[in-house]
Amino acid sequence: MTAADARSFAIGESDFLLDGEPFRVLAGALHYFRVHPGQWADRIRKARLMGLNTIETYVAWNAHEPVRGEWDATSWNDLGAFLDLVAAEGMHAIVRPGPYICAEWHNGGLPVWLTGMPNIGLRRSEPLYLAEVTAYLQRVYDIVAPRQIDRGGPVVLVQIENEYGAYGSDTAYLEHLVRVTKDAGITVPLTTIDQPTDQMLSDGSVAGAHMTGSFGSRATERLATLRRHQPTGPLMCAEFWDGWFDWWGNAHHTTPAAASAAELDALLGAGASVSFYMFHGGTNFGLTNGANDKGRYLPIVTSYDYDAPLDERGDPTDKYFAFRDVIARYAPVTDEVPEASGPAPAFEVALTAVAAPAASAGSAAPAASAEVRHETPPSFEELGHLSALVSYEAELPGGRGGVLRFGEVRDHAWVSVDGVSVGTLSRTRHEDALVVPDGRRVRVLVEEQGRVNYDTRLGESKGLVGPVTLGGVPVTGWAATPIDVAALGGAVADAASSDVAGMTVAPFLLRGSFALESPADLFLDTAGWGKGYALVNGFLLGRYWRSGPQRTLYLPAAAVHAGENSIVVIELDRVTDPVARFVAEPELGPSEE
Repeated sequence: MTAADARSFAIGESDFLLDGEPFRVLAGALHYFRVHPGQWADRIRKARLMGLNTIETYVAWNAHEPVRGEWDATSWNDLGAFLDLVAAEGMHAIVRPGPYICAEWHNGGLPVWLTGMPNIGLRRSEPLYLAEVTAYLQRVYDIVAPRQIDRGGPVVLVQIENEYGAYGSDTAYLEHLVRVTKDAGITVPLTTIDQPTDQMLSDGSVAGAHMTGSFGSRATERLATLRRHQPTGPLMCAEFWDGWFDWWGNAHHTTPAAASAAELDALLGAGASVSFYMFHGGTNFGLTNGANDKGRYLPIVTSYDYDAPLDERGDPTDKYFAFRDVIARYAPVTDEVPEASGPAPAFEVALTAVAAPAASAGSAAPAASAEVRHETPPSFEELGHLSALVSYEAELPGGRGGVLRFGEVRDHAWVSVDGVSVGTLSRTRHEDALVVPDGRRVRVLVEEQGRVNYDTRLGESKGLVGPVTLGGVPVTGWAATPIDVAALGGAVADAASSDVAGMTVAPFLLRGSFALESPADLFLDTAGWGKGYALVNGFLLGRYWRSGPQRTLYLPAAAVHAGENSIVVIELDRVTDPVARFVAEPELGPSEE
């Protein structure tokens, strides 16, 4: 990128203006943090082949800075490299740095250390929050500013906050974000986005930023609402919802391609610009899925396929071609089309049970002499724990059984007494108590299933919340052992064979290996397993759960290699079938349109 490559992008009386000429933005959302870096270029290219001219991405703060002060912009977090690939494909870019992104992403993109700060005022003009947000945005803009179109780069728009009108109405907060953005050298037009209702557009707008809408239906009506609030300038649906996300225990959500294409035709026929949410959803690899809670806690599944035009594997769908046909009526579309991948390799791998290495970071066995006792169970945040599991143990008062009651379980728990399982508790099912037998020591293994990414429950604590009682008597003196899922998986892969005859409580650990002639996308079938996590070559694919709808986990070709590959399964219920089956096609569950 050089000054000689510099171009201009502006907001005109009725259109976006590229080098002074009317320009329609045809964009698609592609989150770099949800796609293996080895596949970024492929997904970007397929966006261009659908007829798009722009790639849009959120920036996930908690991916870049999971620990305060430890900023990472490399590998999966290399936003600069991602934007450079967009430019190399001859496309433009829209950057949406939040700081809040929602996106069905863990904690709405906000770091746990941030939301856990005492007395912090999230998403408003509170000094502690503003100071941290300012530092974050300056780091992002250090990457984005030199890649703006007027400096020879691809970036044409930058968004302020995200659907703020659905959350608050603190105009001073939005003004602060605009000021920080401009002071950091961002010169391209700024935008806001809100659902097109009078209240949301009014509360979410700010001087100096162009309003856009987010919706997936009733395009003509919603563009009219947007126009009432944005009398001049281009109309834009900056999130055209062409699919939807899934949560555990429900169906796989799909939308008819023909209906979505008809709405797209109405949008483009009205002269509007558009950004597909999503063009390619990708995957909530690792422990990155979010959750919703509007009275019932619903954690998001690992797949973020989203029924998007480009599926989780990166293959074009019927929706891809339906959208491509519509776009071709309004803009040039290349003759080249992407090909589908065909069936993935199908094979089976025998798994062997392994005991947790005693010295591993994931060992759930407490060292009694070194235990730190807590009056009440400490939260994940108090333990400084960023992974998904904590094992809590305490002595039962008087060694007697009865009703064991918790203030709240966040989010799923396995309870055992003296090494014998006695039941589970689910936040989704609003369970907070069970009957336990007589015994000496109770153990509660708690899984954080995903942090709420929307509304007022952002940043809530995880673990056992509130007092614990047995028959009304307080249970105190808790030991807490954090279990790092990724570290445990690595330790299991490297551990020597060990006796598992005495293993009676989770996590149950299995491992195996398989050989490939060459790297290939794979689909791991988890139907014979209960609930847990799978890792291949140390790469944490994500969570699986028998409750569905998702049954297969996507393993990108970029995460495997020719020759031997290792697989580790961390099971929290029971594996009824100790075999890893790789199947030819994904299975995301029965669909619901």
